[in-house]
Amino acid sequence: MKIGNDWWTSPTESESGALVMVTGRRGVEQARESGKYKIRVEITWKYPGNSAGMPDEPTSMVMEAVQEALTSTFDKDPVAILTGIYTGDNERNWIFYTTSVHIFEKKINVALAPFDLLPITIYTENDPDWLEYDEMREASEIAPADD
Repeated sequence: MKIGNDWWTSPTESESGALVMVTGRRGVEQARESGKYKIRVEITWKYPGNSAGMPDEPTSMVMEAVQEALTSTFDKDPVAILTGIYTGDNERNWIFYTTSVHIFEKKINVALAPFDLLPITIYTENDPDWLEYDEMREASEIAPADD
């Protein structure tokens, strides 16, 4: 199954009016249409943001390392697909769609083992129609530029 690696990033606003940068993934149609990725997983990291609600540089660097560990793990074994990243209003959210919460849990524990205890929470919900993904695209997608 081919999963794209083309992303867009655009500014949006939270319900409170704070800036939130949204990064979304294109090229996930095959995974979505397979019907296997029915469970949405949201990993949330709350942080004390700056005046704009964004993380400071040291926090941002750890977040990027965590994201790299997660994407590397799931690129090797695509039991889950990272579809969106929200950063702002004092939190970062990574949105995945997975085939199995149990396997996802095992994989994330392996991916995050090198890190000290992280201030994250994990929420799962059945979302077989990818409603969150559709909402994200509708609210934030920037059309790809023609080359």
